Amino acid sequence: MGFLDSAIGGLLGQSGTAGGTAPMAQALESLLQQHGGIGGLVTQLSQGGLAGEVASWIGTGPNQAVSGGQIAQALGGTSVGRIAQQLGINPQEAGNLLAQVVPHLIDHMTPGGQMPANAGQVPQGDVLASAVSAIASRLLRG
Repeated sequence: MGFLDSAIGGLLGQSGTAGGTAPMAQALESLLQQHGGIGGLVTQLSQGGLAGEVASWIGTGPNQAVSGGQIAQALGGTSVGRIAQQLGINPQEAGNLLAQVVPHLIDHMTPGGQMPANAGQVPQGDVLASAVSAIASRLLRG
């Protein structure tokens, strides 16, 4: 689990500070930009065969797990390849990392089981940094 521990360490990096944004926060921002915000990401994943899993991430119950392969298939190789390149890892590792992070990202950005009014926008600055911090805390506890 050394890679995942390192990746989580990246989540906890200098996001939102003068030292720059943590690589994972940058990758998540890029992913949201590619898909038109959280709403577009949810649509892409749902249409990519993960509708049940995505519904669990938005809902108030437990999040259903997905594999790196499922995330890669739903997002498409190009999206996962871009994330891998940004993080300096191979696409399989990127898929596995996204499988851990994306459910928490969607869960965090859909409080109370509802899509936000600004679902078509990419969160900026403190909002994304807050999401990354919350995700890292959940992953380290879980």
